[in-house]
Amino acid sequence: MSAVSSLVPRPATVLSVAVALALVYVIWGSTYLGIRFALEGGYPPLLMAGMRFVVAGALMYAVLRLRGTPVPTRAQWRNCTVMGVLLLGGGNGLVCIAEQSVSSGLAAIAVASAPLWIGLFATLRGQRSGALEWTGLAIGFVGVLWLNAGSSLTATPQGLVALLIAPIAWAFGSVWSRGRDLPSPFMTAAAQMLCGGAVMLLTGGLLGERFAGLPTLHGTLSVVYLIGFGSIVGFTAYVWLLHHVRPTLAGSYAYVNPVIAVVLGAWLAAERFSVDDLGAMAVILCGVVAITLARTRAPKPAPAPEADVGT
Repeated sequence: MSAVSSLVPRPATVLSVAVALALVYVIWGSTYLGIRFALEGGYPPLLMAGMRFVVAGALMYAVLRLRGTPVPTRAQWRNCTVMGVLLLGGGNGLVCIAEQSVSSGLAAIAVASAPLWIGLFATLRGQRSGALEWTGLAIGFVGVLWLNAGSSLTATPQGLVALLIAPIAWAFGSVWSRGRDLPSPFMTAAAQMLCGGAVMLLTGGLLGERFAGLPTLHGTLSVVYLIGFGSIVGFTAYVWLLHHVRPTLAGSYAYVNPVIAVVLGAWLAAERFSVDDLGAMAVILCGVVAITLARTRAPKPAPAPEADVGT
């Protein structure tokens, strides 16, 4: 048993839970805006995301090894690579590509559909779903159709395609990972970031991504924020929550992050949203809440944690 997984969690206070939730809500909700600022600062999307995750993964891996966490086996590295490609490459990488033409808040709204796809893939895999969960899926997909048919996404075909595929890739990777041979949660995250980041760097290079010039200080600070807070602090807070509160409460970021992203985008980047954008977000979040409530009634062991698509 690893040093991390063998620790016995201490009882959590209401204040510590509130602080951890606030960190996950605000930090992961703000990563969408951080990605936009990094892109505006001269960073190509896949090279930026790849650099970010390789650095964050290397730092986490080094700390875990110093703490005595075992090195992943060959099979575990293979599984982490697949997860990195699907969750980070297909999920976060496509969000970065989309944010070249789509606002950060709109990207967050689209990504909010990930729990709906997770529910669908889990059902196709044989997990039994109750009436409330099916209702949540139906409501959520109405919101997805509304978002992709009547919102600002219709004016950005590349962003539309990227944001359609990103949550699907994330959801498929999340469901695929369940029951696989994986290391401890923190080591899984580190290995996943290392492998996914390396694949994004390679893909960005093959697609011809290049730095047109020296990135701005604002863009570089945004990347540093994404590494330190989005990939390390936010994830650490999330794993801590999984060890101290119900998984449904820890996973509530799925319907809080889009609201945070929209508010921050409007406040700090003067982003504007149509009635269709906000209406679709409300419908998607209602579907996600219904699925969350359905899972609360029939709790299952928490899977190995993964970060949010936009983190």
